[in-house]
Amino acid sequence: MRWLLVVAIASTIACARQDWIDRTLVTENVSGVWSGSTEGSVGRPPVQLELRQQGARVTGVMKVSPVGSASFGSSVPIEGSLAGDVFTFRDQRGVYSGELTVGGDNMAGQIFGPGGKRKASLRRESPGAQSDSATR
Repeated sequence: MRWLLVVAIASTIACARQDWIDRTLVTENVSGVWSGSTEGSVGRPPVQLELRQQGARVTGVMKVSPVGSASFGSSVPIEGSLAGDVFTFRDQRGVYSGELTVGGDNMAGQIFGPGGKRKASLRRESPGAQSDSATR
């Protein structure tokens, strides 16, 4: 009976360690300029992310356009992180946030802002410096 208990505890610890590794593993590099659009109730407003990555930490600027405009109206500093292939970010005021899945030079997901939740699709326009801890 004790042997069975030891095996159960060991397997639980091994599974917890694997989850921790999965959350901290960086498999993509998001450094660079990303351009795309969001889908909402009023057209497809453009969005641009200028990102710098160091390990799992990501900083940069999100440029958004006013509704009905094709040009960018404001730049919002953002901070985020990359866990596996999922990039999450938030601005300091808490107005904008997002969760995007990265695949090479494309990312897609959701961006939350004053207009609510919007689907977003972006493509890397120019690469930034390769993070030394990200694998490709």
